[in-house]
Amino acid sequence: MTSRSTTVDPLDFLSVESTLSDEERDIRDAVRAFVRSRVLAEVGDWFEQGRVPRELVGELGKLGVLGMHLEGYGCAGTSATAYGLACLELEAGDSGLRSLVSVQGSLAMFAIHRWGSQEQKQEWLPRLAAGEAVGCFGLTEPDSGSDPGSMRTHARRDGDDWVLRGRKMWITNGTWADVAVVWARTDMGIRGFLVPKGTPGFAAQEISKKLSLRASVTAELILDDVRLPASALLPGATSLRGPLSCLNEARFGILWGAAGAARACLAAAIDYSTTRTQFGKPIGAFQIQQHKLAHMAVEVNRATLLALHLGRLKDAGQLRPEQVSMGKLANVNSALDVARTARQVLGANGISLEYPVIRHMVNLESVVTYEGTADVHALVVGAALTGIDAFR
Repeated sequence: MTSRSTTVDPLDFLSVESTLSDEERDIRDAVRAFVRSRVLAEVGDWFEQGRVPRELVGELGKLGVLGMHLEGYGCAGTSATAYGLACLELEAGDSGLRSLVSVQGSLAMFAIHRWGSQEQKQEWLPRLAAGEAVGCFGLTEPDSGSDPGSMRTHARRDGDDWVLRGRKMWITNGTWADVAVVWARTDMGIRGFLVPKGTPGFAAQEISKKLSLRASVTAELILDDVRLPASALLPGATSLRGPLSCLNEARFGILWGAAGAARACLAAAIDYSTTRTQFGKPIGAFQIQQHKLAHMAVEVNRATLLALHLGRLKDAGQLRPEQVSMGKLANVNSALDVARTARQVLGANGISLEYPVIRHMVNLESVVTYEGTADVHALVVGAALTGIDAFR
């Protein structure tokens, strides 16, 4: 058996590191350090127990990642690429951690920042950015997922007030949320409302018995004739364009995060294959395992390069929703492939929470579904290629 030293970074084979600015590198390193010191030692237990510490929100606020790509109101105002790098490092820890940050910043906070009144922004954004308050985003319903236009939740006018009735499902941060951004059908189209915790008729019930995203809070929101003042309406959002713009922001973070989950699985597979001995030598010395490692390295680096390119486009103001769909479709599918291959490399140990692979693998089964399923994003790309909308 012949071995030789190499200067190639196994986790950054194509030297993406060299293309980052000093600021991007500093932000990436700060988030990576937080994940290593605060998350990695405990996240397997959190996953097994189906919980996540609430105090993480405040810690993430102090780290500066909540709404970090937004301007003003206590937000860091970083580049889109820097936000993407943060998502990559967060999901290298766990998809649930990145989901918490995505929902807070790219769904709840972005909705208020983009579509809210000045009063709404001043009331909520500084607290959400600091992690002093938690937000959630109520769009998906029990009978309305990929087709949000079919939502049944509705809001009717009653004098100067609005009265909301309906249910929302699979809502990340739901039982923690101090404010829920809820989308409802009205006689004026799809509108968004800010529903504070404790409003009469509003309740959140945690969804249990999940086998994915277990280190994440998921809830059902129930709105039973919830009465809100006119000031609760998001004035800038007057159609489905409102919630869809928020989803596009979240998908951008997801396509970066998936690359992080894939990288974590590759790292585990490399470490295991070079230390696990069978038939008198490390299993990484066998051709079949090296082929798996090479395949995983290709997918991880390709996903990271795609994310970086889309980040640069977004920073230049040139990123299109269809390109985000391609990014999510490609990167999450690649991450799932990497996770499943890594699980095989680890053999029986691949199903143990002593290693991160099975946790990432089952988490990615949720990531491939939320913020638009793989099928939906394939149809978005297909429509862009042909000019024909195949949704209906």
